Amino acid sequence: MHSFPQPALALVERMAAAAAIEPARALAFQGAPGANSHRAALEVDPTGLPLPCFSFEDALDAVKDGRAARAIIPIENSQHGRVADIHFLLPESGLSITGEHFMAIHHALMGLGTGPFTAAYSHPQALGQSRLFLRERGIVPMAYADTAGAAAYVAEMQDPQACAIAPAIAAELYGLQIVAEHVEDAADNMTRFVVLAREPLDPASLGEAPAMTTFVFEVKNIPAALYKALGGFATNGVNMTKLESYQKGASFSATTFYADIVGAPGDPRVDRAIDELAFHCKDMRMLGSYPQARPRG
Repeated sequence: MHSFPQPALALVERMAAAAAIEPARALAFQGAPGANSHRAALEVDPTGLPLPCFSFEDALDAVKDGRAARAIIPIENSQHGRVADIHFLLPESGLSITGEHFMAIHHALMGLGTGPFTAAYSHPQALGQSRLFLRERGIVPMAYADTAGAAAYVAEMQDPQACAIAPAIAAELYGLQIVAEHVEDAADNMTRFVVLAREPLDPASLGEAPAMTTFVFEVKNIPAALYKALGGFATNGVNMTKLESYQKGASFSATTFYADIVGAPGDPRVDRAIDELAFHCKDMRMLGSYPQARPRG
């Protein structure tokens, strides 16, 4: 799969043409029109021009190439955890996080008719969030690049036994029938998105409003390295709300960590904690400081 299904192409081309005229208003997202990331883009900037991109890499490249001023990318879901590969893509993109957005996620099951269905197409995150629903009905989950793209693909296939799990708006866009709504397994299903741009926000511009800072770091390969590296956050009273590890490369000799903290550089407590972290690390990279979209703690 290297392109959108035919039913989505006309919408994609129209939205891309509008974004090309005013790239400063363009907000790139991964997925076909009607995807959850499309909804998130409209919520973040109702006056913006959402730009559909086939992959996460394409959305990030649109910003790097100047075809869009910003991109909005999902990074974690309350039910299904981290979005695959995103921790690799963000540092490698060279872009900076300038905002965050939380959005409730509701999925609908849709098809050409009412079934019975043997296979459900959707993004792996949506399939994971609807795992119990599908299993109880004996429907086989089939991974697709995005939720709305899956709906367009089902419309293109014209297979009455195939269905898609996607936002309800996708059924309207691609001529499908909604068979069941709210098929997600948890009622409080929530996804966190981040907004990325070529230039970081100046932490001083955030003022005294609650802020978040995101960074990645690699500890030295010595005993208690992580304990030592994180000690400064405890002693300086800086709240670390997220810490995830992942392996980079095949050596398995050291681990890279992705972290979120409450606060931003310029706050003496944050500055001291980050200085101490850097002392105990082989590498550290700031991904951005940005306004807090919802309280932590």
